[in-house]
Amino acid sequence: MQFTKTYTLTEATKKLEHYCAYQERCHQEVVQKLTAMRMIPDAIDHIIAHLIKENYLNEERFAKSFARGKFRVKKWGKNRIVRELKLRDISVFNIKSGLKEIDEGEYLTTLDELSKKRLEQINETNPLKKKKKLADYLLYRGWENHLVFDKINELIR
Repeated sequence: MQFTKTYTLTEATKKLEHYCAYQERCHQEVVQKLTAMRMIPDAIDHIIAHLIKENYLNEERFAKSFARGKFRVKKWGKNRIVRELKLRDISVFNIKSGLKEIDEGEYLTTLDELSKKRLEQINETNPLKKKKKLADYLLYRGWENHLVFDKINELIR
């Protein structure tokens, strides 16, 4: 027989306050956490309303933080960031707001550095295969098609 911890509304609220204070969270993550804690739907709604009211939960702030972090740390392009935010049910308004956090000059510089670094790592003599491998890598990371192909044509002549 397995016993699972049950939470009162106050305990669950405190636990989720700490959960949201530790790191920016989206509504979806909070609902998953509360569901895993076996809270009933009315309690989930009550706790989420409390977290929003007390500013522990803010999707625009989450989108901005997510976009900044994934771009600077993981070197993701805008397409990948948008795709991941959509998976988390973030609104289009908040996605656009998050993408404004990425400086265009820094964005292009990062693409250039990433392309050059990856090109050095590709051990391929055939220039077409080399282009394809570089394009696949950059597209997977979410960089826009026109930027990728312009950069590849610039680097491989």
